[in-house]
Amino acid sequence: MMMMMMMMMMMMMHQKTRVNCNLHLFLSLCFSGIVLADIIEKYFVSPTLFRVIRLARIGRILRLIRGAKGIRTLLFALMMSLPALFNIGLLLFLVMFIYAIFGMANFAYVKRQAGIDDMFNFETFGNSMICLFQITTSAGWDSLLSPILNNSPEECNPNIPHTGTTVKGNCGNPSVGITFFVTYIIISFLIVVNMYIAIILENFSVATEESTEPLSEDDFEMFYEVWEKFDPEATQFIEYAKLSDFADSLSEPLRIAKPNKIKLISMDLPMVSGDKIHCLDILFAFTKRVLGESGEMDALKQQMEEKFMMANPSKISYEPITTTLRRKQEEVSATVIQRCYRRHLVRRQMKAASYLYRQITTPRHAGEDGEEGGEAIERQSTQHISIRISAHLVS
Repeated sequence: MMMMMMMMMMMMMHQKTRVNCNLHLFLSLCFSGIVLADIIEKYFVSPTLFRVIRLARIGRILRLIRGAKGIRTLLFALMMSLPALFNIGLLLFLVMFIYAIFGMANFAYVKRQAGIDDMFNFETFGNSMICLFQITTSAGWDSLLSPILNNSPEECNPNIPHTGTTVKGNCGNPSVGITFFVTYIIISFLIVVNMYIAIILENFSVATEESTEPLSEDDFEMFYEVWEKFDPEATQFIEYAKLSDFADSLSEPLRIAKPNKIKLISMDLPMVSGDKIHCLDILFAFTKRVLGESGEMDALKQQMEEKFMMANPSKISYEPITTTLRRKQEEVSATVIQRCYRRHLVRRQMKAASYLYRQITTPRHAGEDGEEGGEAIERQSTQHISIRISAHLVS
């Protein structure tokens, strides 16, 4: 594969067109990627491992399953415990480091028998750490202690020399060995390991209490996931016309099922020019609807704003010009005014028609009365036409 790519690159060197330059760049990047992948796999970690780690994202599916609430609580408790567990792990490593040095100084030349062999011994630091890890699991520690308790000439040789050192003999030291094992088991297994359990149980109780609250962290994350569908360009605003569909697309308890226009209007959401509403204003209103007027609302509001700023460092400043409730009031007021004005025009039209009918049916004298009647009829006819035009424009 690499040879074919190199041959194609050599062939394109003779014909330097724009298409060949782009293809040459593409092949160069592919060749570099293959070389880097081989180097990383040979000297570092296989890139396939990172692809396997991405499978952990499957855990996000648990948020969509209603029956997996207990599993989500356990995972959340584990995530909360990670910092404390890391510190306890460092403490356990420090204890193992000290005891490994002490074991090398006292049990390095103990005769290999029972549980002490080529791998499990105190001759090197690495092997000492392996022995201590086995003791921490409380499995097989008696087989490691048994050779250390042997100090009789029948079981060991107290005068056997060791090259490179002045220490003689391969016998153990029972008093030191018992003290070593007893203290290490108490510190590592009965204290440190139980600290792991205590931390996890404490965080699990906290996670359980949070899961019983009306709103959780998953609810806010789900809100932002739905928001991305209605605001793909990340403008931080959506149109007022889409608010009803957005509220119906959310998951419980933030969801407001259709028909929901009256509920959304009563929330009195601030609107900017273009009939758009900001993301935080909607989130605050929906959260207030779930929690109600509580003392924790202000603190929760600040936390939501801080989290929003972390996800969107550049918050867009805006100046509301109206609200959803005020907009509805304006629409209702305009409708009432139009209805009243139409009624007024109809009354005027009826009065004008009645007056015109009386003028036509009432007999007039000749001369001035005839001229005045003609002018009145012409004036009423003009007024009638203007009233009909006004009524048509209003409707």
